[in-house]
Amino acid sequence: MHHFFCVPEQIRDGEIFIQGPDVNHMRHVLRMKPGEQVSVYDGAYREYLCSLAAFEGDQARLKIEQVTEQKTELASRLVLFQGMPKGDKMDLIVQKAVELGAAEIVPVMMKRTVVKLDEKKRAAREKRWQAIAESAAKQSGRGRIPLVHPVLSFSEALSYAGELDRLLISYERAENMEQTRKLLGELRSGMSVGVFIGPEGGLEEQEVTAAQEAGAAPITLGRRILRTETAGLCALSILMFCLEE
Repeated sequence: MHHFFCVPEQIRDGEIFIQGPDVNHMRHVLRMKPGEQVSVYDGAYREYLCSLAAFEGDQARLKIEQVTEQKTELASRLVLFQGMPKGDKMDLIVQKAVELGAAEIVPVMMKRTVVKLDEKKRAAREKRWQAIAESAAKQSGRGRIPLVHPVLSFSEALSYAGELDRLLISYERAENMEQTRKLLGELRSGMSVGVFIGPEGGLEEQEVTAAQEAGAAPITLGRRILRTETAGLCALSILMFCLEE
């Protein structure tokens, strides 16, 4: 079954009115016919089983047949602070982070970040990343579309992370696996948890120190050196396993 998203304003009188690019996708790509069923999430943890009533101009009118509480979202808010990688690696990171349950992805410019973005390129990439997040949310049956933040500096990211219940930072020089297990064992469903991942070349010691001063706890992901696009997904997988109800 195909999945779509809406906002509460699109729901009225037992029907949902889908607008925007999704209408073209339903009409010309999926070639949907009246009576076909779709699943719609409202971003507020409700799932609507609907049937297509009709295409009306630039919108699709869906008839609501059943409403259930959405159960695919983690009770915890996971935030991935990803050091900006080279090339198009961020596309993959965003896609898989959404599949693994991240609520937010924050691209971060760090000292060893190689890529340089002017304002035009930055805006274009941020728009593409959000579109990837929406597509991945539909594919994986998420109840909401995770937010991909504008690119932040390291200090801005630390400031934003200050509102979270727990903050972790993956550091290749962190060697105490037992301490990492202890930290993970203290996590509880419903907590907001952030994890910092360095770019290619890793984190500089000053960044780790600054993160620790901001309350971050260093963790290890094992004895092997992971690529930046692997490390974040590894960390999210572990956190998802620990926090999934």
